[in-house]
Amino acid sequence: MPNKRRPIRGSKAFSPRKRAKRPVPRLDSWPEISNGPKIQGFAGYKAGMTHALLVDYRPSSNTSGQEVQVPITVIEVPPMKVAAVRLYENTAYGLRTVGEVWASTLDPDLRRKLPIPKDYDSNKAWEKYNAVTVDEVRILAYTQPRLVSGVPKKVCDLMEIRVGGGTIQERLEYAKSLLGKEIKITDFVKEGGMVDVSAITKGKGFQGAVKRWGIKLLSHKNSKHRRLVGTLGPKRPGYVRPTVPQAGQVGYHQRTEFNKRVLKIGDNGTDITPKGGFLHYGKVANPYILLHGTVPGPTKRLIRLRDPVRPIGIELKEPPTLTYISLESKQGV
Repeated sequence: MPNKRRPIRGSKAFSPRKRAKRPVPRLDSWPEISNGPKIQGFAGYKAGMTHALLVDYRPSSNTSGQEVQVPITVIEVPPMKVAAVRLYENTAYGLRTVGEVWASTLDPDLRRKLPIPKDYDSNKAWEKYNAVTVDEVRILAYTQPRLVSGVPKKVCDLMEIRVGGGTIQERLEYAKSLLGKEIKITDFVKEGGMVDVSAITKGKGFQGAVKRWGIKLLSHKNSKHRRLVGTLGPKRPGYVRPTVPQAGQVGYHQRTEFNKRVLKIGDNGTDITPKGGFLHYGKVANPYILLHGTVPGPTKRLIRLRDPVRPIGIELKEPPTLTYISLESKQGV
């Protein structure tokens, strides 16, 4: 048997490492919650990062109760609008759409995303689904990028958000009350709560195997090149196995980070904008949230938030105490 001298470099867990199909992350699973009914997700735009001083809220930490410095991410979260309510039923093959009801009045900017009928009566549309069996209720919500000065776009981002908590009838009535109206970040999460964060990572284009998989450089005496793979595999089988590290796409993949703590929710973006504005973004002019730590994606990227599917950590009775938030200029960083 051959002697295996070192482990395989690079994780194959995310293979194939292909570019994401769209800049809006797709969420395939939603947790069950006891409180509600309420929306279980939201979306915003990444403004940048700074640091803050807070009283350590983690009881098992060595610095519990002391003032510590932590990195924070600023996400601008202007209100979203509810375009439609989508109804599902459970089948042997999973969830199946049984119908959807759209709002009678929609923003003209949504026409840049999809065609909108001019004459639509949502009240008549609801009558068609009175006798339909409903097992799942979700809403179609869209962002308002015109409100965000740091994101140079007009096309709305449309996404599906689950309505959870309570009975099915309560969820249905709650979704009806939201149809065609604005929803805010406070309808989804409170200060001190936990969220999952999904986004498309920063794209790095086509890269070699050394950068993509972290393989070792060949000897300086190697013929031709040093950044090639040592071997593509044995003579048999007569093909290259997928476990062999090769060049290809790096970045622009969808990634989800679990259990991020919401440190603060604010309405006035000028309170968090540093001197000179955030790099490549500018000023925050809408409501914002501060998350403990980092999130995937570059500045201006759409960030989707969701209730945690595998929650860990303590549930805070009071929001964390922030004693200082750095507003120093990031221009020289």
